[in-house]
Amino acid sequence: MRLVKTSQTAITIIPPEEIWPPIQAIRRVHDRHARRWMPHLTLIYPFLPRVFFSALEPRIGEVCLQLEPFEIRLAELGHFEHNPHSYTIWLVPEPADPLFRLQAALVAAFPQYDDTSLYPQGFIPHLSLGQARRNDVLEKLKEEVRADWQPLSFVVRELNLIYRNARPDDVFRVDRTIPLGRR
Repeated sequence: MRLVKTSQTAITIIPPEEIWPPIQAIRRVHDRHARRWMPHLTLIYPFLPRVFFSALEPRIGEVCLQLEPFEIRLAELGHFEHNPHSYTIWLVPEPADPLFRLQAALVAAFPQYDDTSLYPQGFIPHLSLGQARRNDVLEKLKEEVRADWQPLSFVVRELNLIYRNARPDDVFRVDRTIPLGRR
């Protein structure tokens, strides 16, 4: 059977909702994807269709056993330059090493789903805050965010398999969570 990729599913880390307010305050103004995506760190995207989630859960669970829960701090800002007229600003999750290990283990388990590793710099853990069309707008946005940003921390305890339907009901939702470490 040939498996397909879909942009309607992903494997992510979703911060706890109690730390969403300052993130969402920025995203509501600057992120054109804020309606569709909750705050998240993408590990695998695109992924297999949702109908396969139940069958994949044990395999993903085996990957999750390899890494105990770990703390992430969101204090610094980074950005991607997609082209001279397109930028994405994001929060840098630190330390990044557990995220690199987790994403690499997922790609090893699902080698056809390595899209997040195929960028020139490879996989870069990030939590997107918004987009800018010009460099001066990007720099102004970064200044604004830095002026008010208070670092946030949370413990990564699970992975989230998320999905969305077709438009108009195309908001991502959590289908299931898979805990990290020994249960």
